[in-house]
Amino acid sequence: MYCVCGSPLFASYDFASVREDIASNEFPSTANSMWRYSQLLPVKSPSCIVSLGEGWTPLILSRRLGKHLGLQMLRIKNEAQNPTTSFKDRGLCAAVSKHYELGATAFALPSAGNAAVSLSAYAAAAGLKAYIFMPSDTPFGFYSQCELFGAVTTRVEGTISDAGAEMRKQNGDWTDLSTTKEPYRVEGKKTLGFEISEQTGWSVPDAIICPTGGGTAIIGIWKAFEELEAIGLIGSERPKMFAAQSGGCAPIVRAVERGSDEIEPWVNGETEALGLRVPSPFAGRLILNAIRQSGGDAVAVAEQDIESTRRMASKLEGLDICPETAVGICGLSNLVESGKIDYDEDVVLLNTGSGARYIDI
Repeated sequence: MYCVCGSPLFASYDFASVREDIASNEFPSTANSMWRYSQLLPVKSPSCIVSLGEGWTPLILSRRLGKHLGLQMLRIKNEAQNPTTSFKDRGLCAAVSKHYELGATAFALPSAGNAAVSLSAYAAAAGLKAYIFMPSDTPFGFYSQCELFGAVTTRVEGTISDAGAEMRKQNGDWTDLSTTKEPYRVEGKKTLGFEISEQTGWSVPDAIICPTGGGTAIIGIWKAFEELEAIGLIGSERPKMFAAQSGGCAPIVRAVERGSDEIEPWVNGETEALGLRVPSPFAGRLILNAIRQSGGDAVAVAEQDIESTRRMASKLEGLDICPETAVGICGLSNLVESGKIDYDEDVVLLNTGSGARYIDI
């Protein structure tokens, strides 16, 4: 479900109508979930919303980690508090709900872990089928939880790209929910931007650090700020968008460094931050556009620093930090040291999920 030219499709809204719905600069809904923004989400019938309470996660002031990194104002958007403990719940909730409304009965996607668990859970909640294609070296905790939710799970040798190739080869009777190959996962993920703005008094931070694999967070957050401006809740100000990747698989960083408009596939990508092992993100051009238009950058970090950073940050903040977030923290440290982020800037870091399932027992 993408354009014949190969580009992703996006949902659009009647912004004039949404502006009329808003009173006193607030969304009318008081729902403590991402569905508080239902006027800017694609599901028309409330009865089709398949919700487990996703979104409206805390934006936590990080005093100790911020001080350690040399920042006056660091806040962590703690996505580990979502129903299946990752930010994947936002996109998969929106996608399952909308496609359910459109008549879908089964879904499939390739995943390195968190998206697989999320789709399995939301498909189960809707009484629908889920088919998961997962790299064989994915920790068993992800695999077993997908099966617990009733998903049909296939393990594939190689990366998420290989898993996707196997899924397409099987060509089942399902709706493909691969990252940015349908419009609605981005719609759910953009609620990160809505929440960050609302939780800071309808403003935007100076910088947002996104651990980046498929890039849905960067694309979605960027879209969110455009929509908030369109309905009059913010002005033209935008945060600098920074993508953080492991040096073991950094196709976005390489494209930014080369000034390229396209992302060349990364050969033999390896990283313990499994969600970032995406050799060739489908929406590469959109990721690069958001980074460049915002005045941001992309940064690669040393693979050997990931685990020590995860442990350090968890001890300083008492938060369950996943390896992908550790990459974001390493990247933020590099950006502060290089002067690309100043000590007095207001910075938001995404903790994209829990690290618990990464422990293979």
